Amino acid sequence: MSATSTATPTTTAWKPNDRWLTGVVLAVVTFWLFAQTLLNVIPGIQEKLGIELTIANLAVSITSLFSGIFIVVAGGLADRIGRTKILNLGVWLGIVGSLLIVLTPEDAGGLTSALLLGGRVVQGLSAACIMPSSMALIKTFYEGKDRQRALSFWSIGSWGGSGLCALFGGFMATSFLGWRSIFVLSIIASVVSLFLLRGTPESRAEAPAGGYRRFDWGGVVAFIVMLVAINVYISQGPNIGWLSITGIALILVSIVAGLVFLQIEVHQHTPFLDLKLFSNGTFTGATLSNFLLNGAAGTLIVALGLVQVAAGMSSLQSGLLTIGYLVAILATIRVGEKLLQRFGPRKPMLWGSMITGAGILMCSMTFLLIEQYIVLTVIGFTLFGIGLGFYATPSTDAALSNVPDNQVGAASGIYKMASSLGNAIGVAISAALYVAGQAVDPDLIRSWGFFIGNQDNVALRFGGAVGLLFNVFMVVVAIASIILTVPTEKQREAEARAAEREERKDVPPAPIGN
Repeated sequence: MSATSTATPTTTAWKPNDRWLTGVVLAVVTFWLFAQTLLNVIPGIQEKLGIELTIANLAVSITSLFSGIFIVVAGGLADRIGRTKILNLGVWLGIVGSLLIVLTPEDAGGLTSALLLGGRVVQGLSAACIMPSSMALIKTFYEGKDRQRALSFWSIGSWGGSGLCALFGGFMATSFLGWRSIFVLSIIASVVSLFLLRGTPESRAEAPAGGYRRFDWGGVVAFIVMLVAINVYISQGPNIGWLSITGIALILVSIVAGLVFLQIEVHQHTPFLDLKLFSNGTFTGATLSNFLLNGAAGTLIVALGLVQVAAGMSSLQSGLLTIGYLVAILATIRVGEKLLQRFGPRKPMLWGSMITGAGILMCSMTFLLIEQYIVLTVIGFTLFGIGLGFYATPSTDAALSNVPDNQVGAASGIYKMASSLGNAIGVAISAALYVAGQAVDPDLIRSWGFFIGNQDNVALRFGGAVGLLFNVFMVVVAIASIILTVPTEKQREAEARAAEREERKDVPPAPIGN
């Protein structure tokens, strides 16, 4: 998919500045800040738009789904035709997607759903272009500590944007400007990003000997069918029935498509998803844990949706619960960078994951009185932000610095695919469990004597607990994946010494005298 990642002659003479880096951050923010606002805004606008809850939940997850599906494809195309071209294309697609959402009418039936979902799909394609191309450009233009600093600011745009989205979306939705103004501002941010990125030299991978082979469209199609089938099953399960003929058919389609995908990728000379990258333990651990921690974004849609329905909070009031998340993640991303330089990637990745898990566990205590739950949720979201701040830069650097230069585009795409798919699947499963849990007999839940306070909404609170505890489970698996795959510093040093010895063996002895 990717070839040797060498810069063009113009690239070597060009040095990025903070103006350029700001343009990259704004491009990244168009997804993580603006597109992700639906996590908090959708409960308040669902009835206004006249759409069903399952369609609303699909509108939340479908952007990350399409981003995840196409992000590796976009990373490979960036290597082939130019990373700057793909980055600019992504920003323009973000403008189109936001415009479609701005123009979505209320109570227009199929037209409302089509424009909303269509805009969200285009936003997903935008993110698919922006994420790998921007990361590959940072890898190309920066070295050493400068790269780690640039990745920290990149992480502020992504993780920080995700931290601000609930509060920002809630504020805009309840202001006189209305929720559509969120996407108007997204268009403005995209235009400013294009202005700041002007003059960026093109960077692409050097074509391999004999040129590029035919693109792996078979693998792409099988991958799309697999993920769309499973996402539709998860998000629409309450409507179609989990064990209905349609539901079982979707599961079978996903399994068959997955097997076909693996068969194609194993035998393909130039697979669109290079599975050989996962032979690198550090890359595997960083990517898998990234998938799982991004899946914990389901915490936002469940916890914020729960307090809006159960306690009558507005989207702004619920968004205020996440202010600690925002402050913490922005304050600790650079701390994560320093921890990486001091301890290597493994320890800060583990510490960050553990703190994140503790925060989500606090948000899962829906059996308490609302006043107690609000306090725990504020603390929990703050811990969530601290954990992700510790984790973000070490994980990103581990994923990029441990793969060959000739695979940086594909590796960036896979790493960010893990972010997007984790987000999409985590949100979809959390929302589905939240809805499914509400179907449990309230009398049975009351008989446990576990939920205190208002007994009229115990089924709602039980559903919230189930959806949130699923996110705790994903963090636990993330911790296990880091322990099993990412080497300790002693192991890394031993591997480096072994590699040096092998290199010395390969060096021929110097000739003797004259």
